[in-house]
Amino acid sequence: MDSAPQTTIPEVTAAWQALIDHQADIDNTTIVDLFKSDSNRVGNFSAEAAGLYLDYSKNRANTATLQKLLALAEASGLQQAIENMFTGVAINHTEGRQVLHTALRSTDATPLLVEGKNIREDISAALAMMESFVSKVQSGQWQGYSGKAITDVVSIGIGGSYLGPRVAVEALRPYWVNNIRSHFVSNVDGADLAYCVESLNPETTLFIIQSKSFKTQETLTNALSAKEWYLSKGGDADKIARHFVAVSSNIDLATGFGIDADNIFPMWDWVGGRYSLWSAIGLPIALQVGMQAFRDLLAGAEEMDKHFRTAPLGENLPVILGLLGVWYHNILGAHSHVILPYDQSLENLPAHLQQVDMESNGKSINRGGHQVDYGTGPIIWGGAGTNGQHAYHQLLHQGTRWTPADFILPLKTHHKLGDHHAMLTSNCFAQSQALMCGKSLEQAKAELVAAGMPEDKADELAPHKVIPGNRPSNTILMDEVNPKTVGALIAMYEQKVFVQGAIWDLNSFDQWGVELGKQLSDSILPLLKGEESDTSSVDASTADLVTRFKSANQ
Repeated sequence: MDSAPQTTIPEVTAAWQALIDHQADIDNTTIVDLFKSDSNRVGNFSAEAAGLYLDYSKNRANTATLQKLLALAEASGLQQAIENMFTGVAINHTEGRQVLHTALRSTDATPLLVEGKNIREDISAALAMMESFVSKVQSGQWQGYSGKAITDVVSIGIGGSYLGPRVAVEALRPYWVNNIRSHFVSNVDGADLAYCVESLNPETTLFIIQSKSFKTQETLTNALSAKEWYLSKGGDADKIARHFVAVSSNIDLATGFGIDADNIFPMWDWVGGRYSLWSAIGLPIALQVGMQAFRDLLAGAEEMDKHFRTAPLGENLPVILGLLGVWYHNILGAHSHVILPYDQSLENLPAHLQQVDMESNGKSINRGGHQVDYGTGPIIWGGAGTNGQHAYHQLLHQGTRWTPADFILPLKTHHKLGDHHAMLTSNCFAQSQALMCGKSLEQAKAELVAAGMPEDKADELAPHKVIPGNRPSNTILMDEVNPKTVGALIAMYEQKVFVQGAIWDLNSFDQWGVELGKQLSDSILPLLKGEESDTSSVDASTADLVTRFKSANQ
């Protein structure tokens, strides 16, 4: 197991030690045993909020476990940390910033000040700006250079400017406006943009450049190439503003690109990229599903925020999920967490949650600036069921590395094709049951013998069919995938990550680890382009790789 945090706060130290001592109790029992000892385990280990139902009964935890985890949360000051975020305390202390993405989805009229300005007014103005723009594009009033209506919207961004909007657009496909098709370009690999535009018409294509600084290397490079494509295909240079808009705080660079200042949507320093889909970064969502559905997305997230802020910790979905993750990661020794949406429209949710979680809590320095001596952010991975059952589920069931799992399922489908949804659901429920129950050697042998296999052959094969079981999972249900439930689901995971960051004493809202690679890339690029030839500034391996690249591209 990973060591628990070392701290000078007696209450926190005692709470960690209580969990460490409690591990032996859990090691000597199984999840199946926990069900046998509690006739109402499902009722006692489930919670519901904002249209989501969480069944966490299939976890290696009993009532005492939860009590000790809640004691840790209280000793760590979680409740105050939550309040600090919502009320605008500058909890991103390394950058001196407030963390107020929750304000983007709030209907609270109480003034919320950033540098003396009420940001509620800015948020309302941005939503009104989006509303007007979306209406013009969807109605055909906004026209391209040749007088034709927009049919295709290409969002150019990376990280949070790409992952969040893409997930929401894909999840809400049943709500798409038929005359608009969304596309996303993020990778600086030219193939990404080339494949995207190869079937598009520049007369009817609108590009959204999503970059707070308007300097992000990948985004700006793709934006310039998109501009070149537009012009090379006959686009009118004088009407480029009809085909390019931006979400950015750098007005000068955006207007210098050719974008009309009236079509630059705002971004603020108090919104991190991975939490920005709720802002004008969500413009591709609104264009694809309409402004009402976008507002419903915000409403679902707000409902989850209210639950997170006000519900008792022991009944609080993000808190429960976050604390169970701490239990597995720091006490029982799991190093990853798998997200398994059993809905094709949520296929890319794990990719978005990878950034939300791993960019937030992938840290080894605590808020005080000291190296931690305990595990922090887990590896997040996953994919859509049932596809994963024919790939990595083998490791989940029989691998030496076990990982807690979240199964996510809508009870109803938008696509009623025969028995598809019942079959999908049966697989979802069966996978969590199999992880918990497993299959013993005796059961495996009995099955083989019952199928007609001789005893000696059954003895040989049975060990290979043993499934250890006792592997934990959560099941998260919603009535259907709709704007409100998608908003609540994403917000729940955002707040879960916040809970774990608070317990681990991390600043979950900076990302300095991203910067070094960017800096080094800026120094290597001139070598690759032939603008510089002296490779003494890089290591020998990199110098050799640069030489090979230049040789291949002469």
